[in-house]
Amino acid sequence: MEHVFRDLKSALETRPVFHKCDETIRGHVFCSYLALVLHKELDRLLEKNNYNFEWKDIKQDLKALQETLIEDIEKHLVIRTQSTGTCGKVFQAVGVALPPTIRAL
Repeated sequence: MEHVFRDLKSALETRPVFHKCDETIRGHVFCSYLALVLHKELDRLLEKNNYNFEWKDIKQDLKALQETLIEDIEKHLVIRTQSTGTCGKVFQAVGVALPPTIRAL
């Protein structure tokens, strides 16, 4: 089981974390386990949809997806960047629709 967490840390590019309290240790283990479960579920959904993407490409493309709030006296707009690379297919595989490129608040 320890090798699974080591592989996960390598995939998520984490660095060593040192804790002094039991609560922070439990929190760190919980977050690591949750990240592992979510990573495996994403892998499963991508495979189900016949997608074979590199983890670094997924992270890079999702990080590039941004929203910006533009506020005027009477209007508030949210503008989303274009989804590039694997981004749209990842959203599709998990069953989440991308928000519109421009939407009013």
